[in-house]
Amino acid sequence: MSSKRVIFITGASSGIGYATALEFAKTGAHVVGTARRIDRLTQLQAEINALPTGHGDFLPISADVQNVDELRHAIDQAITHFGKIDVMIANAGVGHRGKLADASWDEVQTLLRTNIDGVIHSVRAIVPIMKQNGGGHIILISSVVYNMTAPYTSIYAASKAFVSSMARSLRLELQSDNIHVTDMLVGRTESEFNDKRMGAGGRNSVGKIPIMPTEKVAKGIVMASSQKRHAVAFRLFDRLLLIGNRFLPTLIGKRAMRHYQ
Repeated sequence: MSSKRVIFITGASSGIGYATALEFAKTGAHVVGTARRIDRLTQLQAEINALPTGHGDFLPISADVQNVDELRHAIDQAITHFGKIDVMIANAGVGHRGKLADASWDEVQTLLRTNIDGVIHSVRAIVPIMKQNGGGHIILISSVVYNMTAPYTSIYAASKAFVSSMARSLRLELQSDNIHVTDMLVGRTESEFNDKRMGAGGRNSVGKIPIMPTEKVAKGIVMASSQKRHAVAFRLFDRLLLIGNRFLPTLIGKRAMRHYQ
C-alpha cells in the first residue's frame, strides 16, 4: 500500500479534471484518472511523468461514469495498483444551454446520466472502500448556479442543485465513518466545458462574468482536500453571486437570461 495519498478523479481527460490531476501529482500524491478518452489520459500521464523529481504516479483508466460496472472496475484497478484511495473527486460532468422544452431528449438524458447518475455511482462505489480503510474525503464538483434562477441553463443548474443537496446530506450520513464530504461551488472556468456543452453550445459574448483559469480551480481543490470545509467557493465574485442567488433570485435570474439567451 502506498504511503502517499491516492487521489481518484473522474472526468480527468480535460478541463478541471486534467488540471487537478496534474496539480495533485506535483504535490507528490498518486493520481488515478478516469475518462472515456484514453488518448487524453495518456497525454496527461506523459505530462505528469515529465514533471521534476518527486511527483506522484498517474494511473489512466478508461471508464464512463454513466456505467456503474466500469466505474467499480476502475476503483478495483486503483486499489490493486496503489492499495487504497484517500480522496474521491467526482468531477465528470457536461453542460447544456437553451430552452428546456427545445432540448432533445438524448441531450437531457446524457446530462442527467452524467451529472447525477455519475455522481451517485461514484459515491456508492467509493464509500465501502473508504469505510474499510477507516475514512476518506469525497469532493463533489458542483457550481455557483446550483441555487440560481437560471433560464436557458435550467437543466444544468438543476443537476448541480442535486449534487449540492446530496453533499449536505452525505456529510451527515458519513461523518460517523470518518468520511468527509466537500461541496466545491465552481464559477465560470476557462476550459473545454464551455465549448462542448450541449444545446446552443459555444460561447456567449453577452455579459461580463469573470472567467477563472483551470489551474486556479485545481489549486483550490488540492487545498480543499487537506481541509474539512463543508463548501468552497473560490472567488469573492462567486461568493457574492451565491448570496445574490439566495436573496435576489429574480434580479439574478433576469441578468442570467440576458447572458444565456
